[in-house]
Amino acid sequence: MSDSTDQPDADGQRGDLPAESALPEPFPTDWTRCLVLVAHPDDPEYGMSAAVARWTAEGRSVVYVLASSGEAGIEGMAPSIAGPIREEEQRRSAAHVGVDTVEFLGFPDSRIVNNSALRDAVADSIRRHRPDIVVSLFSGPEFGPGMPNQSDHMEFGDAVGAAYDDLVAAVGVDSREGRPQMWFESDPQPSHYVDVRGFVEPAIDALAEHKEYLSVLDPRTPVREQAKAQVERMVEPVDGLADGNPVVGFTRMRP
Repeated sequence: MSDSTDQPDADGQRGDLPAESALPEPFPTDWTRCLVLVAHPDDPEYGMSAAVARWTAEGRSVVYVLASSGEAGIEGMAPSIAGPIREEEQRRSAAHVGVDTVEFLGFPDSRIVNNSALRDAVADSIRRHRPDIVVSLFSGPEFGPGMPNQSDHMEFGDAVGAAYDDLVAAVGVDSREGRPQMWFESDPQPSHYVDVRGFVEPAIDALAEHKEYLSVLDPRTPVREQAKAQVERMVEPVDGLADGNPVVGFTRMRP
């Protein structure tokens, strides 16, 4: 990946994060097409689907591209069975937030590696869909103290950054030629936010579509209750932002 001040610093923090006392800025609105790139089914629902619901309601186009089918994600279920189930759950989930196009790249769940094949596949997705912005899942080392991120998320985030940099470096930032203008990641310490008042319920509906996955993850808690608790935690209001409305946070990685 190309060197950039937007990359994580040596201590794991991103170079462009605002000072701890600074409040995030509103997410840009000068765009029409968004490509969401994530590693697994349900990744969009853990951190960004309420924002996606708002964007599509505003008439923007959002496409999901997933590195894997999540075939290793359901304990006790063979990957050959789990993969198609999780793909279908993701398609139904996406529909709740206005996303009609969901693609799977076929890389192995739990064994995603930032290599040339993955970077090429990501770059091809960006060229084909010609987004104004790219949005991906948080790829930092940990969500908080004692909350490590998954290797798949970190490797895939590095691949997204490398593919993005290569595309932009070719001839500059110009979405009309298949090159995006901005790249954001969902982030627990964001530089930008989306006010998602009125869009929390669709996000809960979206996560609740992952019935097989969630019912195995926590068999004692009804799926809908799990989804509601997770989404409400992820969109908690922040003092001083959006008049106290629920928000989704992102960090601008490029340019």
